[in-house]
Amino acid sequence: MKSKPTNRLVAAAALAAAAALTMTGCATSSSSSASSGPVTLKLVAADYGTGPSNSSSKYWQSIADAFHKKNPNITVKVQTVNWNDFDSQVQTSVQNHQYPDITEGDYFSTYAQEGLLYKASDVLSTPSNLLPAFKAQGSYKGTQYGMPFTTSSRTLFYNKALFAKAGITAAPTTWADIQADSAKIKSLGKIGFGLPLGSEEAQAESMLWMMGDGGGYQSKPGTYDIDSSKNVASFQFLNKLVSAGDTEPNPGSANRTDLWKQFAQGQIGMINGSPALVPIIQAGGVLKTADWASVQIAGKTGPLTKTLGVSDNVAAFNKNGHEAQIKKFLDFTYQDKYQIQFDKEYDLLPATTTAANKMASDPLFGSFIKALPQSVQYPIDTAWPQVKTKVQQTIGTAVTGDPSKVLSSLQSTAKAAQAAN
Repeated sequence: MKSKPTNRLVAAAALAAAAALTMTGCATSSSSSASSGPVTLKLVAADYGTGPSNSSSKYWQSIADAFHKKNPNITVKVQTVNWNDFDSQVQTSVQNHQYPDITEGDYFSTYAQEGLLYKASDVLSTPSNLLPAFKAQGSYKGTQYGMPFTTSSRTLFYNKALFAKAGITAAPTTWADIQADSAKIKSLGKIGFGLPLGSEEAQAESMLWMMGDGGGYQSKPGTYDIDSSKNVASFQFLNKLVSAGDTEPNPGSANRTDLWKQFAQGQIGMINGSPALVPIIQAGGVLKTADWASVQIAGKTGPLTKTLGVSDNVAAFNKNGHEAQIKKFLDFTYQDKYQIQFDKEYDLLPATTTAANKMASDPLFGSFIKALPQSVQYPIDTAWPQVKTKVQQTIGTAVTGDPSKVLSSLQSTAKAAQAAN
């Protein structure tokens, strides 16, 4: 479980990040965009790997090498960054005018607002091949800048073996089912429901529960409604679940990856998950295929007909003037074979229609892919990055304290961010 860094450490990390990216920029400053001479592109990507053996640097370097063979005048320098540090490192380098050419990870509409990005249509020959469900998420004022590179959707995983031991005969479909089933599993000495509201991805878990009662971060595009009565009711339910001991002890500091590993070890009865949970289960070596299942996420009165869809995006910065070279590289990178290679490596879903069609019949990921067109995404306005950060830091306290107070504070953050932007 990762500890929450202090502000001093965050500042130190940001300075170190700026220095690291600055050094990289100096080392690759041989660019000459206006001519047909050698050009070096700087790619900064989030690392999806779990260690050196499957670091994303290997994936990207293999593409960069293959691209360079076909385009010897263009070199792509690859830098990967731990996911937990990606946002701060990119933000710091931009603040210090050390602009990458391409990023892959979180997309910030504020960069589009500040005029720092190329439009998707400028740097990709077939933006129409990107999955339409995620177009709005990468758009600013109706123009697409962020280009989804990988996607995922969410379902409810449950331990069938524990359900059987607890005398539960069917998967939960309602919150009442979740509450009753969690209590029965707790009586076995296990965790009933894994509730990851720590900083890793509290925004996703929270949104799934808001959707369970018809709520969400916004009531309509651009209108935040975080402290709505529906959202408050959702967290009041979670508050009861936590108070009853039906979850892990401290959901506000529990991260998704840690709880997924506990689920894989047979210690948790239910948890919301993505395709990336499947290999963790397989690697755990405890649960057999027949011991677990994945179903629609339970809502207040029935299973959700829509789920959360998440995309990680490519963004192309225009400050180095490498439009033509970036377009060549992205056209090369967005080939189906590289999309599928990435998704197979990290158990995620494709972001292009052609790659999704090729994987639609996959026995493991097919059902997740079919759910993508009906998925719901995070807000797309320029206030969202600040709201997301605040959600990651504080929303976990809503399940142990006063939900109304916590959600009202988040609503104030959203309003202030919108006013500032």
